[in-house]
Amino acid sequence: MTTKRPAVVGITGASGQLLARGCVERLLDYGYPVLLVCTPPGARVWREELGVDLAGAMEGWQRRGRVTQYNVNDIGAAIASGGLPTAGMLVVPCSMGTLSGIAGGAAGNLLERAADVTLKEYRPLVLVPRETPLNAIHLENMLRLARIGVRIVPPLPLFYLKPVTVEEAVAQLVPRILSALGIPEAQEEPSLYHPAAES
Repeated sequence: MTTKRPAVVGITGASGQLLARGCVERLLDYGYPVLLVCTPPGARVWREELGVDLAGAMEGWQRRGRVTQYNVNDIGAAIASGGLPTAGMLVVPCSMGTLSGIAGGAAGNLLERAADVTLKEYRPLVLVPRETPLNAIHLENMLRLARIGVRIVPPLPLFYLKPVTVEEAVAQLVPRILSALGIPEAQEEPSLYHPAAES
């Protein structure tokens, strides 16, 4: 049996914590270990949007599979080094502040440092930005990152699949996000190949 490389997941204080939860749970479903880092605003918005603490979710995830959480200020954590082989990194949701820090190479905390390591090791990096409307600075930062291969995946509903609830929209978006990360199992999800998407 082939051992799958872990996926790094960063969570920031942007709105959209349902997407973060869905991505972590789907990675576990696919059998990928998850290395998680969350900013303090991310933990706050998680609690406000989902009504539970991230710690409670961590307990459930750890019962299902291998999930390791790192403190955002722990610059000595394993994900701060390129010597740890990973399947890439996903930042979901990604605030404009974090996106700016990654674009500028600031590496001001462990999340930004992990993204910087992902870039320098030429591994997949996917950002799911949550902001609207976007100003020129936001767009310029996204363009700067896209030009070096970062996948920018705004969480836009797949209207052709006719989602009725937020949960349905999230369930349809998660495989699209993980497909951008290069997760083979996500690329085989039926929702990615709906006939309406090709018309």
